Amino acid sequence: MKKITIAVIVIIILLLSLFKIFYKKKNTLVDQISQNEKTYSTNIIENVKYSSKDSKGNQYIITADEGEIDINNSNIIFLKNVNGIIKLKNANKILISSDFGKYNTINFDTIFSQNVIINYLQNQIKGGYLDFSILRNLMIISRNVIYTDTENTLKTDVIEINIETKDAKFFMYDNNNKVSIKKKK
Repeated sequence: MKKITIAVIVIIILLLSLFKIFYKKKNTLVDQISQNEKTYSTNIIENVKYSSKDSKGNQYIITADEGEIDINNSNIIFLKNVNGIIKLKNANKILISSDFGKYNTINFDTIFSQNVIINYLQNQIKGGYLDFSILRNLMIISRNVIYTDTENTLKTDVIEINIETKDAKFFMYDNNNKVSIKKKK
């Protein structure tokens, strides 16, 4: 009987020891998973600022309250409360603001979205979406576009502006609709 009691005590001690070892390993694994999850959630940057200059001396500066690096493509940053400044070498500044943006750190292309406002001299363009490309020298503003200057208000679907030549094209998606122009009083 004494041998059975000792054997049961030894088995219980072994089981408790094994349980303690496996429980500790399980907690360590959970801690490692938690640390890995923290790594993925730290791709948010506050007070973002990027600046670039092309071979002609034109400068492009973009700032945002917050940026989040795309997990699938680290060259893409999603922005909140975005401001852009385009300093053309032989022209005045173009100021851009929007609620959101998508910035490519390789080619500097930027998508501005929601409440897009572009100011240039005494001209203002408001829209829902702006595709800006330094390489293509192009700004394409779309979605409920309203252009105002000192004398006119113009409503259209799309305005396409060549940044280098400053040529602008105004057009509608539906050929049956026309661009609306109203003279201010």
